[in-house]
Amino acid sequence: MEESLHSTPLIATIVMGLCLAFVLGAVATRLRLSPLVGYLLAGVLVGPFTPGFVADQALAPELAEIGVILLMFGVGMHFSLKDLLSVKNIAIPGALVQIAVATLLGMGLAWILGWNFAAGFVFGLALSVASTVVLIRALQERRLIDTQRGRIAVGWLIVEDLAMVLALVLLPALASIMKDTSEAIAIGDILTTLGITLGKVAIFIALMLIVGRRVIPWILHHIAHMGSRELFRLAVLAIALGVAYGAAQLFGVSFALGAFFAGMMMGESELSQRAAEETLPLRDAFAVLFFVSVGMLFDPSILVHAPLEVLATLAIILFGKSIAAFLIVRVFGHSNSMALTISASLAQIGEFSFILAALGVQLELLPPHGRDLIITGALFSILINPFFFVVLGRWKARFESVATPVPPTEIEPLAVLPVTALQDHAVVVGFGRVGSLVAADFRARNTPVLVIEDHEKNISAARDGIFEIIPGNAAKSEVIRAANLAGARWLVVTILNAFEAGQIVQQARKSNRSLKIIALAHFDAVVIHLTKCGADITIMGEREIARSMIEHAFVEST
Repeated sequence: MEESLHSTPLIATIVMGLCLAFVLGAVATRLRLSPLVGYLLAGVLVGPFTPGFVADQALAPELAEIGVILLMFGVGMHFSLKDLLSVKNIAIPGALVQIAVATLLGMGLAWILGWNFAAGFVFGLALSVASTVVLIRALQERRLIDTQRGRIAVGWLIVEDLAMVLALVLLPALASIMKDTSEAIAIGDILTTLGITLGKVAIFIALMLIVGRRVIPWILHHIAHMGSRELFRLAVLAIALGVAYGAAQLFGVSFALGAFFAGMMMGESELSQRAAEETLPLRDAFAVLFFVSVGMLFDPSILVHAPLEVLATLAIILFGKSIAAFLIVRVFGHSNSMALTISASLAQIGEFSFILAALGVQLELLPPHGRDLIITGALFSILINPFFFVVLGRWKARFESVATPVPPTEIEPLAVLPVTALQDHAVVVGFGRVGSLVAADFRARNTPVLVIEDHEKNISAARDGIFEIIPGNAAKSEVIRAANLAGARWLVVTILNAFEAGQIVQQARKSNRSLKIIALAHFDAVVIHLTKCGADITIMGEREIARSMIEHAFVEST
């Protein structure tokens, strides 16, 4: 049995990582903590610094990298080149200044610890770059990814990504100079290395914009017409992983950046929404393995041996970076709310920090103790980061209760929303393909319609259709209150997220016992769930299609 386990390290790592993450994530959720706490603790338990099973130290980070690829691929599908360029004026200078500030702070701490310039530079650089997985998960959980602040955060992240790619390429070339050895590297050689790297990145981006924009959507449509869902799912994964791997191997671009551009090009296809849905389960599973892999790197003994150094490292990550980001965003004329959201998003470090730390130790630029501080700082910053958003939410509730209206690009609802004046109206949650048709039919019957939507493209479509709209997540109590369900006659829930739909239906039923609630479902279990929550009618699309087909068949036969 022991020999069998040793011969299957990949299976053992995946099974133990996911099983422990599931159990501890459920316990954390039960205790009203973020499930990330459970995932990280699972990593600590299967790591080399705790007794019992030890997962493969090399395989876990590689599995986690797949999660980063799929996550950035999904984010890319929500972005267009226009979205990316619209935030370049703040994302580029903002990211570069924030990297410089965090690097200087890290160098200052290194100087206090008695390290040399090279160690301080690598240490500070590692503390300057935010984790892709943590940032994107934070934005997605709070439905900010499609907002202006979400686009700024992602644009900022991409600039950081490019800066770290350059750093990883240049560090070996600069190692001998930074270690003050007798060897000298000509400035021309450094400039040549920099030029080649920038040239490769430029060629990759050009290929994706010129060739990828046409080829990737074409492949997707061609596979979709074959009628095989399995083949379509495989095509999406092959494109995401293949482009990311090719970008890294051929052009020296990071996996995350390659996957982001692949997703952005796939976003040009009408099938992008379906592609995003097909990759979601795999994306979530490997994202969990990312957090497990972070926990595996943590050595708890550092908390005993160097507690003050850990606190100083955390202060730079949580406050030094955040304050710098806040001031930068404010200098560019954005609101306090925008600046606080960006700074909260960046108050953590992750995967690039580990890579920089490992390279620094390998090149003998960074002492192993510096790597341990970086890993500890990453783990605790990931744990603490969600609380920043909790504090931000409470601050907004207190100070923005009487605020100016949200502009069209900012779809996150304010803490206090005005209640609609509509009476005997229909409330339609979601303005996608189904919701837009339902809203149009209600209007055709001279029924007042109120739309609740939290995706910017759908909000724009609803506004173009001159529907009254509440931008925001309908599961939030303040949005439900603003919809005046007590005075409404119908509620139609067209979103496919069963958990949110259940919350909406429950709140609506409490607001109005006589309200007619109609909900959409894709599975029998969801039908049962929504009915228990209080829905009068739950419609499953497949059943209605089958019923319509049978009716048409018998009408034609008679």
